[in-house]
Amino acid sequence: MALFVLRFVLTSFLMFCCESQLLQVGFYSNTCPQAESIVHNVVRESVISDHNMAAVLLRLHFHDCFVEGCDGSILIDNGPNSEKNAFGHEGIRGFDVIERAKAELEASCPGVVSCADIVALAARDAIVMANGPMYQVPSGRKDGLVSNVSLAQAMPDVSDSIQILNAKFLNKGLTQKDLVLLSGAHTIGTTACFFMTKRLYNFFPSSGSGSDPSINTRFLQELKTRCPQNGDVNVRIAIDEGGHNKFDKHILDNIRQGFAVLESDARLNDDIVTKFIIDSYFNNPIFGPSFEADFVESIVKMGQIGVKTGFLGEIRHKCSKFN
Repeated sequence: MALFVLRFVLTSFLMFCCESQLLQVGFYSNTCPQAESIVHNVVRESVISDHNMAAVLLRLHFHDCFVEGCDGSILIDNGPNSEKNAFGHEGIRGFDVIERAKAELEASCPGVVSCADIVALAARDAIVMANGPMYQVPSGRKDGLVSNVSLAQAMPDVSDSIQILNAKFLNKGLTQKDLVLLSGAHTIGTTACFFMTKRLYNFFPSSGSGSDPSINTRFLQELKTRCPQNGDVNVRIAIDEGGHNKFDKHILDNIRQGFAVLESDARLNDDIVTKFIIDSYFNNPIFGPSFEADFVESIVKMGQIGVKTGFLGEIRHKCSKFN
C-alpha cells in the first residue's frame, strides 16, 4: 500500500512538472504560424475602440488562472453554475474579444489554438497596447473540462487582509513579490464605486461607520466626492490615480503615499515584506530592480498555474462551450 501511495505521489509530481515544461514559446509556429498575429490584430482593434479593454483583458487572464488554472474555464457559459457568475468575477468582461479571436483562428487553423492560449496572448498584447513591456508567451495550453461557480470561492478579494492575500497567492505557487507585481497591473484600468463603499463608509463593521485610515486625507475627500454614500455604485474611477492610461510603476508609488484606490492594494503597505518590495522600485532609480522586467517574470509564472495538457483538456471549437 505504501509503495502504491509513493508511486501515486511521484506520478502526480511528474505530471505537474511535465505539464509546465510542455508550454513553449512559438508553440504554434508550425501548426498555425499566424496565430499570434491574429490575436494581436483583434486585441488592437478592441483596445482602439475601448481604451479600458487593455485592463479588461489583463484582468481576464488573472481571473482565469486563479481558479482552475489557466485553462479558459472562466469563458464557459453553461448557465447559472458557470464559473463566470462567481461574485469574485464581478465586472469581468472581454469574452467577446476572445471569442472573436477564436472565430478567426478557427477559420485559419481549425482545432489548433486553445482558448486558454488566446487569453494569455491577448493579455500580453493588451499590456503592450498600454505602453507596457513586450514579452514572449509560452503556449500549448489545453482548454479545461470543468467550469463551476463554486470553484471561484478562493479568488483574491478587494477586502482581503494582507495575510489572506499572501496565503491565496502562496496557494497558487506565487510569492509575495508576485503579489506586489501582479497587483501592479492595476496601473491600468478602472473600478466601480461598488468596490469602494466598505472602504469609504463602513471600514469598521463593529461601529458601522468610518473610512480606511490608510487613505491620504485629501484623497479621501476626492474619493467620497466621486463615490458618494448611497450614490450610483456603477460609476467608474481610475485605479491608478493620475496614471491609469500607461502601464508603469506609478501605482506602487501611489500605494506608498496613501493614494491607493483599492483596499487590497493599500494592504500591501501593511506587511514588512511587501512594503520592502514596493520601496525597492524607488530607492535606487538607476541601479535598482526594474518593475517592468520583474512584472514580466511574474505574469509568465502566473500563466503556467494549473495548465492542462494532453488528455487533461481539449481544444474548444467555441470558447464559451465545451466540445
